[in-house]
Amino acid sequence: MKKLQIDYDGAWKEALDIYFDQFMAFFFPEAHAKIDWGFSYEHLDKELQQVTRDADLGKQRVDKLIKVWLNAETEVWVLVHVEVQTQHEIEFAERMYVYNYRLYDRFHRRVASMAILGDMREKWKPTKFSYDLVTG
Repeated sequence: MKKLQIDYDGAWKEALDIYFDQFMAFFFPEAHAKIDWGFSYEHLDKELQQVTRDADLGKQRVDKLIKVWLNAETEVWVLVHVEVQTQHEIEFAERMYVYNYRLYDRFHRRVASMAILGDMREKWKPTKFSYDLVTG
């Protein structure tokens, strides 16, 4: 008997497309407060695909790139890279780092990389990526 696979990624992508404002308010209230919701935000999924296409970092999951305007008197915009990670992945922090610097390199704008961790492992909380010359 074939196991039924549920498309969680598609559901998250659709929810982020429709309810981005509410998503940010719920999961990232401090960031939400800094966004000027009077300006329309812009989904940049094609731009994200161009940046991540060449990254040999595993299957792309629920990655969304959205351009928002901050509360400021001058024109400032920030790219918000939101990712929903529902499985433990050893290279997750590295992949977030690579996407962040590739987005910065392409757009020359600040990038806020935010992740929702949906894995059941309570102790798996990647917070940074680093390496050194000795250990790699």
